[in-house]
Amino acid sequence: MKNSLLRALTAGVLLLAFGAASAQVALKEDHPDVYYVKEGDTLWDIATTFLNSPWRWPEIWHVNEEIDNPHLIYPGDVIHVERGDNGEPKLVMERGEDSRQPEATGEGDTVKLSPKMREVPQDTAIASVSLKEIQPFLQSGQVVTRQEIASAPNVVGGQDGRVAYGQRDTIYARDRQKRWNERPADYGIYRVGEEYVDPETREILGYEARQVAQARVTNVDGDVATLNVHSSTEEIRDNDRLFMSRKREEVRSVFHPSGPDEEVTGSIIRFFGRLNSVAKNDVVVIDRGRRDGLKPGNMLAVYQAQRVVEDEVSSQLVSLPSVKAGSLLLFRVFDKVSYGLVVESRRPLKKKDVVTNPGNRP
Repeated sequence: MKNSLLRALTAGVLLLAFGAASAQVALKEDHPDVYYVKEGDTLWDIATTFLNSPWRWPEIWHVNEEIDNPHLIYPGDVIHVERGDNGEPKLVMERGEDSRQPEATGEGDTVKLSPKMREVPQDTAIASVSLKEIQPFLQSGQVVTRQEIASAPNVVGGQDGRVAYGQRDTIYARDRQKRWNERPADYGIYRVGEEYVDPETREILGYEARQVAQARVTNVDGDVATLNVHSSTEEIRDNDRLFMSRKREEVRSVFHPSGPDEEVTGSIIRFFGRLNSVAKNDVVVIDRGRRDGLKPGNMLAVYQAQRVVEDEVSSQLVSLPSVKAGSLLLFRVFDKVSYGLVVESRRPLKKKDVVTNPGNRP
């Protein structure tokens, strides 16, 4: 209930914020008049079906207050286009027939059927984007500072002297600050890796920390704690760091597409599992975050980094126009960097490609 209320409030704020938009949202010429939501759909899929600019979905989403959780969409729901008094388009939702079931009443041989609302579990609501691609990053990915790494407890070994450990093993970690009594009992065990650097200013933006296991403190002796590993996805090694695990309720799967509140220009600085380029459904890291006004659900357009070529006739250097390459939806936003899913790719996206507000460039 609490999560549903928070989602509804968040969506309501977005709707109010976009209600005053001056430019009318353009529907696709071939948009359907009616769309039946099916399993496997995402909010982005549906927005793309109706709109030339899918990230502007909240601007024309009409909330029917008679429907429970009107900001959540379920398989079986029906979405159709209506026109306002001034001809502006609106998208209106009706709960699908599979959200109702007949209720039998009466006596003897006479049976009367009447509609009865069926409660739909909130976790069956469609997500903003496919969770398969972003799930590993929602719970296990962190971005930490150099100071956080230095002050975090670190693994110093295991019960039987091996070099790697896993689920059900006993390990030891040292806290040089001797603050075990002030710390929580449950930890995520993280491997610190990639250093994130602003390609222009050379500022260090943070360090990638990937969760490899979860463990619980069972005993403390001075600055060394004994932990029981209750789950692991990779082997645990000496020097891995211990950070608090993210609470499950903090992990969001429903993001309402929106433009950033402020003007933002940054670049792609990191791929995952790709060498030279990425495309639709890949995850990237950009060098902008909360301090730049970004938040989960923000959409950004991606433009190819400007190329400079030589004009062989004049022997002069010429800058070629920057061309739109795709779109990102941000799903994890840290202080100085963000993780984004590529939801549209017109051409391969590369490191140093520019990210900016959608609609800023043609």
